[in-house]
Parts: sequence; structure tokens; C-alpha cells
Amino acid sequence: MTESNGTGPVDRPSPRGPIEDMPDWEKRFRAPRVSLPDWAEDAPERSLFVSNATGTYELYAWDRATGGQRQVTDRPNGTTDGVLSPDGEWIWWFDDKDGDEFGVWRRQPFAGGPDEPAVPGLDPSYPAGLVLGRDGRTAVVGRSTDEDGTTLHLAHVGADAEPVEIYRHRESAGVGDLSHDGTLIAVEHTEHGDAMHSALRVLRPDGTTVAELDDTKGGTVELGLEALGFAPVTGDTRLLVGHQRRGRWEPLVWDVVTGEESDLALELPGDVSAEWYPDGSGLLVVHSFEARSELFRYDPATRALTRIDTPPGTVSGATARPDGSVEYLWSSAAEPPAVRSTNGGVVLDPPGMKCPASVPVHDVWVEGPGGRVHALVQKPAGATGPLPTVFDIHGGPTWHDSDAFAAGPAAWVDHGYAVVRVNYRGSTGYGREWTDALKHRVGLIELEDIAAVREWAITSGLADPERLILTGGSWGGYLTLLGLGVQPDAWALGIAAVPVADYVTAYHDEMEALKALDRTLLGGTPEEVPERFEASSPLTYVDQVKAPVYISAGVNDPRCPIRQIDNYVKRLASRAAPHEVYCYDAGHGSLVIEERIKQVHKELTFATNNLSPHN
Repeated sequence: MTESNGTGPVDRPSPRGPIEDMPDWEKRFRAPRVSLPDWAEDAPERSLFVSNATGTYELYAWDRATGGQRQVTDRPNGTTDGVLSPDGEWIWWFDDKDGDEFGVWRRQPFAGGPDEPAVPGLDPSYPAGLVLGRDGRTAVVGRSTDEDGTTLHLAHVGADAEPVEIYRHRESAGVGDLSHDGTLIAVEHTEHGDAMHSALRVLRPDGTTVAELDDTKGGTVELGLEALGFAPVTGDTRLLVGHQRRGRWEPLVWDVVTGEESDLALELPGDVSAEWYPDGSGLLVVHSFEARSELFRYDPATRALTRIDTPPGTVSGATARPDGSVEYLWSSAAEPPAVRSTNGGVVLDPPGMKCPASVPVHDVWVEGPGGRVHALVQKPAGATGPLPTVFDIHGGPTWHDSDAFAAGPAAWVDHGYAVVRVNYRGSTGYGREWTDALKHRVGLIELEDIAAVREWAITSGLADPERLILTGGSWGGYLTLLGLGVQPDAWALGIAAVPVADYVTAYHDEMEALKALDRTLLGGTPEEVPERFEASSPLTYVDQVKAPVYISAGVNDPRCPIRQIDNYVKRLASRAAPHEVYCYDAGHGSLVIEERIKQVHKELTFATNNLSPHN
């Protein structure tokens, strides 16, 4: 069923019915998907994965030995945060309220049974990491609250003893890993005050310090570290660490007892991450470069790097199995995701409707004020410009768009739009300087890069300058509202999902970890640097907005809270500016497929009703 409009038909979402009656864009959301299965270290035939098979993203247990699968969680707003214990006996999952990310860990037996509080004695909080010991009883639980900052607790599950606090600090931190024998705990922390660059501390179970690794000390440029995992061998004190010492993410091996550091120094141009093979004999390396990724095996003994064959596109997750094979979740902009194995074939193929393909992406490099900007472009097959064009801006900001399958952009393409995605300064994958470049002039720097790509899109003949849409979710929604005010003549309309709209109010209402990030980005609190918050806030420029504005928001969102969006909308309404607001009962986005389809349909319809037809 379609409805007529000035720029072409928009497919209406239909209730579940015959597949042949569904438009392809809707099928892409409804088609069952699965995450990369996590498996139990000491029971590798037991796995845990996430799927939308019921129409809501939930956790599923999978017994590979029998082939049996069962749904673990069933909540109205979905569940995606789960951990399988190393012995394969328990599934831990995070229980929040309607997507507000504030809750407690619960657990249930792998084979099924009632849920129970995983760590009685710990009050609800925002999660700050979780790692489970191989003994099936030990857990290190990270918590974040507005009152306490970050605390880490050591718990012995099933024992009468209360959880013991082993770490506390006002700044953000998180659990890194627990050693194979449970005697060492790696902590990522930002006690130095820069939430974008963590340091590492290794603790004993009693909370005393074993070792420190901090690349933020003594220099004018702060560098980050991340804990990638202890060696999976009892008594082995080596920790795999990600570092930025050469301007990009790379791994090194740090013996936390002797202090010895072994830098892999891999000759790969992009960001590199790694994890141990299950027997500790090698490293599975993931290399991300210019919006695509590939896999390698690294042998520490010979320093040999061997490429693992994967198709061109994006590997969004990979894990080495005990038999030496590698399972990985792969997709491209044109081809839907699949969990594959180096043993051949698809590992986990959900039954039901198959996801329709989309069109491939092509790369564009544009000279911007801070260097070359990488953009990814899709357009309808065979279409020639100038086209109505959507600038779909990614969130984060420390994230990047890649040659990976995305149902949202594909929906725009299906309806005749070109889609441009910009990896602006602040994005990951292009080196540390690119990621760190947006400090203090937050938002304004990203918009400069988006403007440069916009100019290319027009002069190249791709985009119709009168039919340009700025859209995005989260940080992308923030940049959308900021762009409509700072660049009011550049955009025909804006569509912002779960955005920052009033930066000062957002700061005061958001979760503590994001306050720390904002202090890092802007150099202080709204009271300490009011001029920076004002310059970076969409509310500052709301009176300059000319284009129609659509905003969607989750009423339980702890990241981009609803009150600051209300403030922005009231200002729009006071000017009688054309706008539409849609609020829904969830947090920072929805895990319910029907809700997501409803949102996309509203966005498509808003564009159709407010975008001038081509003359």
C-alpha cells in the first residue's frame, strides 16, 4: 500500500502478513538477525547470542551439541546485555527499566529456570563492566552512579558474604578483565580527568595494586589504553593491551608482574585490535582501515602475520574457537549480515524471512578544513543526479560509518534518495589526531567537515541543493539540530533522533559517564566554561532554524534526556516554526522492531510531506 506525495511514493508499514505484501525496506527490519555467538570458555559447545526473531531483540541460549536453542529473556523493551559464565552453567543479563540503562544483573541456568538476582546486596546502577571467573562463583561488577562515580565490586556468587568494594573514583572507569586463574583484575580508569583516554591499573582481589600503565603522564598529548584480555593460561600474567603510541590503535603484550612490554609493531595502516586464541598460542587480529576491516592471525613466537580470508566489507565481530577456526559476523552495504566460519559456510542462520539486499557503497574523499574527509555514498541503482539527498550522520561521536549493512540508509535509497554518510573529525578509524580533533569547538568542527562534503555533493551533480536532508541519531541527532541552526540555508529539512538539543540541561540530566565525556570534550562543566557550552548547543541557534524539523525521543533516555529536548521544542513552538515531535516508551532508541519500523515510516513521511518536489 502506498500514499502519494510530491517526491514519490512512500510505502506504508503493514502489520505482519504475507511476505509478498511487504516492501523491501520493511523486510530488512523484520528479517531475523543474530549477533556473533559468545561461547563458554570451559564449555565451548554452549553459546549465547542476541536475535530479533520474536520482533524484539532478546538473548538466546544455543547448545551446539544438540542444536537446541531457547529464548532466555522476554521483556517488552528487549534485552541485549548478557554474559555467559566460563563454565557454561549460567547466563547473566542486565535488567533495567524500559531502556533507562539503570538496573541490576540477574542470572538464570543455561538450561533454563527462574531468574535470580546475580549479586544480592548491590543497588541498581548504570553498568560499568562485568567479568566472570572460571570457578563459576567469582564476579567483578562495575557500577556507575551520580552519587558515587564508579565503583568495582568483587562478589562470590552463592556465598553468604556481601560483595566487597575494591575500587572507587569520581571519574569514569570500568572492568577490563580477570586473569585466567582469578588472581589479577585489570581496570580501565580516567582518574586523570580525560574521559577519552583511559589508563590501566591491575589489582589483586583484595583491591591492592599490582601494576600501573598510564600513557597520559608527563606529555602534552594524552594517549589512551584499553585492556584487550589476559592470556587464557593459568598462571600467565600477560595482558593484551591496546595503545595509541604511534597515532592509531595497536596491540602490545604487557606482563603485569615483570613490567615487560612486547609491542607487536604490525605494519598495517589502520586501527588494529586483537584477542587471544583459546590456547594462548596466537592472536586474532582485526584491522580496520578506511571503513572496511579484515582478519589476521599473529604468531608471537615467529612474529608472522597471516591473513584470514574474508570477503570485502566489514567484520563487526570475530572470535577464535578451540579447534583453531574463526567465526565472524560480516556484512557489506549491499549484503546483509551473516555469522560465518573459516571452516566454511554460515554458522548460525535464523529461519524465516530473508533480508533483501541493498546497493553497494562507494567512497568519496573531500578536502576539508582539517584534512581529507571520507564519505560513503549510496544511491538508487541506475539513478542520475541531481537527487534528493540524505546526509545520515553517525552517532558517537567516537564511532564511524563503514561498508556494513544498515537498514535505515537502505530505506532512503529504496525511496529514491541518495545517502551520504560522513566520517567527520571525531570519528574513529582515521588515527588518534582525527578522533581527538573536536575538543572545545564541539559540534562546530564536525559541521565544517559535513559542509565540505555537502559542497562536493552539489558540485559533483549528485545532490539537488534544494532537497538536502540532514539527519542522524544520538550524536548524529545533535549535529542535525546544531546544523539546522548554524547552517540554516544549507538544509531543506532536518530529522533528529534521540538528540542533544539543549547542551546545558542535557549535561545536568544525563548519566555520570557522559558528564565525564562532556567535561573532556568541552574542557569543563557548564559553570566553568559557559561560553563553550553555549557555542556548541543547538538551543543557542534555534531562532535561526528555517527548515522543518522532526524529532523523535525515548522518554526514558539517560543519554539524551527528554527534558532538554522539551526545552528546544518549546522554543520552536514559540516561533511557530514547522516541526513534529514523536516520543516513545523506551530509552536511547528501541529494540522493538515494530517501533523501529514505525519511526522510519514517520521519518520518510515527514520528508515526503515537507520536501519540495523537483521542478
